[in-house]
Amino acid sequence: MTLLGAILAGGQATRFGSDKALALLDGQTLIAHAAAALRAATDTVIVCGRTTGPDGLAAIPDWPAPDLGPLGGLCAALRHAEAHGHDAVLSIGCDTPYLPTALVERLMAGGEARFLRQAPIIGYWPVALTEPLSHHLTQSGDRAVYRWASRVGAVAIDAGGDLPNVNRAADLARLADRAE
Repeated sequence: MTLLGAILAGGQATRFGSDKALALLDGQTLIAHAAAALRAATDTVIVCGRTTGPDGLAAIPDWPAPDLGPLGGLCAALRHAEAHGHDAVLSIGCDTPYLPTALVERLMAGGEARFLRQAPIIGYWPVALTEPLSHHLTQSGDRAVYRWASRVGAVAIDAGGDLPNVNRAADLARLADRAE
């Protein structure tokens, strides 16, 4: 089985006030931290929703159009995975700098679609969901990851602990303080 790692990074970051993917934590951008977290568990890592990726990562546009939220990035990742022979996608937001190995193992357990109840963009998505998500995005105005995932039978799991997520500058400052 081959697994594509997908960093969903096409958001507007309005709560953060600037491009949070490029914000620094411990001397590295948040998107670089997310890439490192995915590299440990996947065969290839891409960035969705941007024109360029950090450190030579391939970047792909959201599908079927920009500004569809995380589902547009996930759909692009699933289409890319299917076209390049991957069996599934492990997705993470650019604002989640750490992903514990035990949590990745729980997401991948059983081979079925699973996502985090606390952060539904973090998930394991078999490529069999490519067409259902493409259809959903072209036929429905609903852009909620949680509702779509529930509709296709994905299993919601709990993170089982504190999972850092950066939505505001204060969140980044708290993470930086904990690292010192």
